[in-house]
Amino acid sequence: MIVKEVLSEELLTLAEVKGLLHEIMEERLKDEEELGYELRKAINHAETFSKTTPEKARNLVNKLLELEKMKPEIAIRLADIMPQTRDELRSLYAKERFTLLDEELDQILDLVEEAMD
Repeated sequence: MIVKEVLSEELLTLAEVKGLLHEIMEERLKDEEELGYELRKAINHAETFSKTTPEKARNLVNKLLELEKMKPEIAIRLADIMPQTRDELRSLYAKERFTLLDEELDQILDLVEEAMD
């Protein structure tokens, strides 16, 4: 498949990608089309590593974006990885020019924990 131009670009969580891939899969199976190798691998990857539902993931991203020192890319990464400890969270912020206080780390971890329930 040759892509001529990008029409739009949007950051998605892995859970949202999983939902979109399942919609594509259902359409192709309904039309009795064969699923390509890349599509099967992408669906398998999304199912293996997605940790929540698309709705919960997007809700978590929206809540995280309300916090100070939060970038959209980091919020998406947090929703994909769902860190459980401060160390995991710090590793996601390792490239940033600022560090988070323990209170900020705990606030983020609380939001992640809510999303996993």
